[in-house]
Amino acid sequence: MNLQRFLSAKIRGLSARLSRLARVDNAFVGLRPQDMPHAPSQQHFDTANARLAQAEQRIRARFDQMLPDWQQRPAQRVLIDVALVERELDRARRLFGMFYEVFAQRGTSFGPSLAAHDVIAEDCYRAVRRAAPRVFDGPLLKPVCYMEHGYSPATMRRGVALSRLLGEANPFPLIRIPWDRDQPWQSVFLHEVAHNLQADLGIWRENRQAVLRRTMGKTRDPFLATVYGRWHKEIFADLAAILLGGPAAAWGMADFLAHPQPRTMTYRPGGAHPTAYLRVYLLAEMLRRLGFARDAARLLRVWQNLYQPSAGHRIPAALMLSVPRIVPDVVDEIAFQTRRNLAQRALADIIPFSRDDEAAIREGARLLASERETGLPPRHLVSAAHYAIVDGRIPPRRLAHCVIGQLSARMASRRPRAAPYEPQPALLHLVS
Repeated sequence: MNLQRFLSAKIRGLSARLSRLARVDNAFVGLRPQDMPHAPSQQHFDTANARLAQAEQRIRARFDQMLPDWQQRPAQRVLIDVALVERELDRARRLFGMFYEVFAQRGTSFGPSLAAHDVIAEDCYRAVRRAAPRVFDGPLLKPVCYMEHGYSPATMRRGVALSRLLGEANPFPLIRIPWDRDQPWQSVFLHEVAHNLQADLGIWRENRQAVLRRTMGKTRDPFLATVYGRWHKEIFADLAAILLGGPAAAWGMADFLAHPQPRTMTYRPGGAHPTAYLRVYLLAEMLRRLGFARDAARLLRVWQNLYQPSAGHRIPAALMLSVPRIVPDVVDEIAFQTRRNLAQRALADIIPFSRDDEAAIREGARLLASERETGLPPRHLVSAAHYAIVDGRIPPRRLAHCVIGQLSARMASRRPRAAPYEPQPALLHLVS
């Protein structure tokens, strides 16, 4: 075999891979008829396929540029041109892999739980739309949940460039749920949905600037202003989670943050997450501002019994001393001050939570203990389930089954799913 034949074989093999990753749908990812109640919507499949089609167009454009006169070019130039095609194939491979892995999980035993979490996330968006019609620019694809390793849930926001996709933008929000946290009473899930709400509401930068101005004006301390400014996204998500789920969300977050003292009371320079010990003071202040002072006092009492600074900590003195001065201002700025992008309303205005909501959640917890329908909005069902698990009158497995069943019933009127997969003929470029 000479050099020309070697390169020709390489290009021919490359041509056979150009359209392998151009489409994904329910049958292709292995979803059976019984899995379809848990499948992502047709719009999610359409969006995924549109993105894959764009990737395929880029692949073909690169290949078509290379193909006509490759025999006249130096061998190293041909290899570079092949590598440019491979680069686009790698983008498509990563996109396809992400969609395939996320969608295919709906055909596993995790499908019902994932679909239930989709319903909770959608309800959080619906709550904002009800309180603040037209605050979003238009229709938005709801978040899609998937399982993955890791201690904490996490989110990949709409439109963010993902390193795992070589800089490709994420077409719709994805919320990662750790394999062991698929139970529908995890308050931290509301926190992750809130990250997506903040991004889709367009108040990311506005909030940060407001927090920087407020803390700098209050303390005249650039260190404190920088720290609280860096923490603004996580604080927003914590406070929004409380507005979505009430006091139960604060207790759930405290549960999630409770670790041995060295971890909870260690400040991480440059970190985006507030130091866990200080974070609960922000949660308690939010409860107090919403009128749940008794819950706030109980939460702080538990927290202060768990963690005693006199036993040692690794938090800068300025941060520790800032709590009584700064925490009320930060909570007020993020949750109760108006924003231009919210049409001169505050976060607490567009995600209202009342004492009546809390009473309904408490009643819902009582009904869940006897496995009865609650009639609660899905986001409030998370909190009712939290109270039910705390009360201990229903085993966790039965509670999860009950809650997922109630959320599954809400999906009966969902739009049509993706059409059955029809294999597409491969469009191969022949090379000599």
